[in-house]
Amino acid sequence: MISRIGLLLLAVAIAVLWYRYRQPNFRMGDKAPDFEVTLIDGCKAQRSDLDGHYALLQFWGSWCGPCRAENPALAEIYQRFQQQGFSIMSIGLEANEKSWRRAIQQDGMVWPWHAMEPHSFSGGISQMFNIKSIPTTFLLDPDATIIDVNMPPEQIEKTLSERLAGR
Repeated sequence: MISRIGLLLLAVAIAVLWYRYRQPNFRMGDKAPDFEVTLIDGCKAQRSDLDGHYALLQFWGSWCGPCRAENPALAEIYQRFQQQGFSIMSIGLEANEKSWRRAIQQDGMVWPWHAMEPHSFSGGISQMFNIKSIPTTFLLDPDATIIDVNMPPEQIEKTLSERLAGR
């Protein structure tokens, strides 16, 4: 009986540790840190370039089925709210630059803020945010405070509709 309880407690402890290990470093209410990236066009950009606007930080990959399924919905949200200052900064966790560029085109990701981390989950920005799985998204307010993490596209759209009404 005692060994079964011990095994159960060990299993629960492992599950809790695994869950915590996979959580991003930043949560709702935290300020998103600044970082610098090289965009798809070769220009340098910083996360802080998006300050003053609602923005979505998106970590994704061309090889990630759930990411690719979510991209068209994010493209629609971008098209709907870009005139009100909404931006998306996408960080592709990639091993193949050609596949990344092709996926951006195929998925209609027309925003200009695309960067690639060639080292997948071991890249500097991925480690800064503790990205262990994708897609991972952070919706930011104009002060770069995280509104929420990993919201489904429908909730992102609803939140932006409420916050950008009348702008």
